[in-house]
Amino acid sequence: MKSFITLVEVGPRDGLQNETKILSANLKYNLIKKLSQTGLSRIEAGSFVSPRWVPQMANSKSVIKKVMSNNTNNVRFSALVPNEHGMNDAISTGIKEVAFFTSASETFNSKNINCTIKQSFTRLNVISKLAKKHKINLRAYISCAFFCPYEGKVQYQKVVNIAKKLVSSGCSEISIGDTIGAATPREVGGLLKKILKHVPNKKIAMHFHDTRGMAISNVKESLEFGIKCFDSSVGGMGGCPYAKGATGNLATEDLAFFLNQMGYKTGVDLEKLLKINRWLSKYFMLPSRVAKAGLP
Repeated sequence: MKSFITLVEVGPRDGLQNETKILSANLKYNLIKKLSQTGLSRIEAGSFVSPRWVPQMANSKSVIKKVMSNNTNNVRFSALVPNEHGMNDAISTGIKEVAFFTSASETFNSKNINCTIKQSFTRLNVISKLAKKHKINLRAYISCAFFCPYEGKVQYQKVVNIAKKLVSSGCSEISIGDTIGAATPREVGGLLKKILKHVPNKKIAMHFHDTRGMAISNVKESLEFGIKCFDSSVGGMGGCPYAKGATGNLATEDLAFFLNQMGYKTGVDLEKLLKINRWLSKYFMLPSRVAKAGLP
């Protein structure tokens, strides 16, 4: 077997946030509970953003409180926080990891979180201090790391500079996002060559959308650089409300199948994931290829 690859399941947050059908707190809890029984070690359970802008996440507080009080599978749960208010909500749930997000595009940052990149770091400084005080692990996302729906191609050095600053601000892991699914292995390799000169690969995760069918190819390229952590969403759910054309995330089933076939270890039970896919398909259209074709 090759080395172990960590999958960060983002379906309950990034997957659901772009879906118009609102799931009840009970259904979300059931989804997270089912996912926690598949062997997944990390699950992003929700976000503390304004329900005015992302109605799907309005019940995150009650969901995460229940999740944290019933965590019998030693899963590392996290929640997205945009600011101090969101961070305080997260702290009240007892969660031990939060994720902060910024963008490599000023326009996207303005539309997504209503501030400049510089202002987002002012927010991060407050969150980082609270995380340290409450012994909460801090992760970060860089969205639009390759292409922006408003500004086009993003310069590698801009992403490198942001990643360095995130690490120096206390973030233990940086998730590099292909938000609109426009990157190819050429762009992925080009960025990783630059960024790994300054940030070790153990601190880097990759977050691919499969908008143009390039996600698995981009995972393969990332593996060549020693990346061992990837975000994915059960069923391939998701997208970004502020990025036109940003369709679903890379499906967890497709990613786990690919890695298993390539000889990597993930600890994920594919049969259980496919059962969750069938359950979820009652509520959403799911693009996962492995779920449609089945296991060989």
